[in-house]
Amino acid sequence: MMPPQPECGPRIDTSRPHDPATTGKWKDDDHAAHAARLDAHPDDEETTLTDTDLVVLGGGSGGYAAALRAAQLGLTVTMIENDKVGGTCLHKGCIPTKALLHAAEVADSARHGDAVGVKSSLEGIDMSGVNSYKDGVVAKLYKGLQGLVKSRKITVVEGTGRFVGDRTVEVDGQRYTGKAVVLATGSYARSLPGLDIGGRIMTSEQALTLDHVPDRVVVLGGGVIGVEFASVWRSFGAEVTIVEALPRLVAAEDEWCSKQIERAFRKRGIEFRTGVKFVGAEQGESNVTVRLEDGSSLEADLLLVAVGRGPSTADTGFAEAGVTMDRGFVPTDERLRTNLDGVYAVGDIVAGLQLAHRGFAQGIFVAEEVAGLHPQVIDEVGIPRVTYSNPEVASVGLTEAQAKERYGEVSTVVYDLAGNGKSQILRTAGGIKLVRSGGADTPGPVVGVHMVGERVGELVGEAQLVYNWEAYADDVAQLIHAHPTQTEAFGEAHLALAGKPLHAHG
Repeated sequence: MMPPQPECGPRIDTSRPHDPATTGKWKDDDHAAHAARLDAHPDDEETTLTDTDLVVLGGGSGGYAAALRAAQLGLTVTMIENDKVGGTCLHKGCIPTKALLHAAEVADSARHGDAVGVKSSLEGIDMSGVNSYKDGVVAKLYKGLQGLVKSRKITVVEGTGRFVGDRTVEVDGQRYTGKAVVLATGSYARSLPGLDIGGRIMTSEQALTLDHVPDRVVVLGGGVIGVEFASVWRSFGAEVTIVEALPRLVAAEDEWCSKQIERAFRKRGIEFRTGVKFVGAEQGESNVTVRLEDGSSLEADLLLVAVGRGPSTADTGFAEAGVTMDRGFVPTDERLRTNLDGVYAVGDIVAGLQLAHRGFAQGIFVAEEVAGLHPQVIDEVGIPRVTYSNPEVASVGLTEAQAKERYGEVSTVVYDLAGNGKSQILRTAGGIKLVRSGGADTPGPVVGVHMVGERVGELVGEAQLVYNWEAYADDVAQLIHAHPTQTEAFGEAHLALAGKPLHAHG
């Protein structure tokens, strides 16, 4: 439990109408406090204090979103980043992996062109070309982001920042103090005890730079990252085996989603071993041997370690400066305040979903909080989730098990994509599962949407509106969805849940 907090964190003066030309100016008492801090370090000639409204430690999704929104609101902002603005998502995560997944989709389309009367074949994968395409996408987005940051007059400090308390971050002997500080240092790819990364054993970061397609791959971890890379490599022609200690793939999703993705992976020839633990791995000159707890072993060209991401809070000064820590994460209250006055945390260092768009939303929230706009608290369950494998998995809200635990009685419906015209055109299987609170006689709002199929990630926008606006099935059933689209499947699922199925049995 968080210690008692003030009603709101430190805010820009809102006693007069907001004026970007004046908002963020330091008042006399601010200068007095600044002078007092200088007096506290009279002998430290190399350390100077640079004051600003908001100091952001970390330029990833959460950090730069906070910086951009704060600057938009007229605040002065200093953002500190030890690598490239954009962080893991832009440079080593979301964007480059999705570029690989699109290349994989093109490869599958070429391979299966005959199925739709197109004479095409897949001659092979040119990884130098794939990487050039991927890197070009990243470079274009990076250039655009740099332009945005520059246009908002955000001061970007390159270097490794260390939080030293008193709303101050130090970089190479220079100190930057703000009325508020946002901790946004991101995450790193985890490994397992005794499993050293190097050579034929790698994380997603090294996998993104491979210059060849391996013949055989073992993927350790059946979560989002593992499933996505398994999907890419299979499309590129590799033999893939996933090892997952939990009983099913994408175990954080509804169990129905896991069954759907496992069925699809079997058809694609992706092997998986669930419910079995990893014991160890040894590298040879031309292969890696992966040993499992049941006594079996797997031979492969490389081992991808995809066991999740950990918070990048080591050597940041957080704990030493008095920030409460929990297994490396920074606990916050619902308004993203840490235990220290004026210090906030966003993104992957805050326990919960490690998603770029969660970081974006939290960064915007904190900027508005500091500016005195009193934004609405973010509902973590209402954040959409997408696994961009083939097929995709997309969801928002509660799983059926979570809904039963919260509400007791629930009702569900599954609409099979076999009844959807556009899905048949795309030759994709899957479905849409809806979970609502209450039984058939006492229906409540839809509290969970779970989808599996090609391109269903594009449907999750409407799904999050349904969940976050607490819509009932009848509310959505009366909406008209264009034909032929996959959004029709979303509407049909709600028609079925409302008791009036059209293109569905039952």
